[in-house]
Amino acid sequence: MKLTLRVWRQHDADAEGGMSTYDVDGISPDMSFLEMLDTLNEELILKGDDPVAFDHDCREGICGACSLVINGEAHGPERTTSCQLHMRAFRDGDTIDVEPWRAAAFPVVRDLVVDRSAFDRIIQSGGYITAPTGAAPEAHATPVPKPDADTAFEHAECIGCGACVAACPNGSAMLFTSAKVNHLNVLPQGAPERETRVLDMVATMDDEGFGGCTLAGECATACPKGIPLFSITRMNREYVRAARKGRR
Repeated sequence: MKLTLRVWRQHDADAEGGMSTYDVDGISPDMSFLEMLDTLNEELILKGDDPVAFDHDCREGICGACSLVINGEAHGPERTTSCQLHMRAFRDGDTIDVEPWRAAAFPVVRDLVVDRSAFDRIIQSGGYITAPTGAAPEAHATPVPKPDADTAFEHAECIGCGACVAACPNGSAMLFTSAKVNHLNVLPQGAPERETRVLDMVATMDDEGFGGCTLAGECATACPKGIPLFSITRMNREYVRAARKGRR
């Protein structure tokens, strides 16, 4: 396959960025999108040019590091992570635009790399449970109803990639935050901080500069792990319940 790539290049957070055009040839349809970028970078290095900086780690769709807007879609045309998107999703001769996440709370570090530490601060504000010191408890000491366990596992699948923010027209982080809140709030182990958790995490999310949620639904459509839109509704109910108790 021969492709034309239009890639966002930006030297650092303070520099002016812009799209640069590159031609790549000899691309196998079985390559992942990141392997295709590796091929481009090898060619750039051989020419003495700076390679394109992009986030990656496991390349197995687990870590959430790969964060690319491909042809205007978070992670590209398929519902998967960028590292699991294969070049057979494109046609020979295609022009592909590759950009970083676009959100005020995700400032560009370099080229396609953005700073997603705002997600870490949301989790730090309430993404924990109180645990007594001493020996580890027995795994079955606290019974969890099967529906609650299933809900917790469903929300625990969130890998924090940020596709929900990139896809949202408002740049909202509600789907990410709701996944983290609901994961713990539905379990008995998360009960002690149930009210303070949702209030603190939502407040931190707002402080980080994410946009407001209007339930457009683009976040759930782009989520590679299928976190459902009703997760936001569930968190909103938790928030209202906690606010009425005066736990702010």
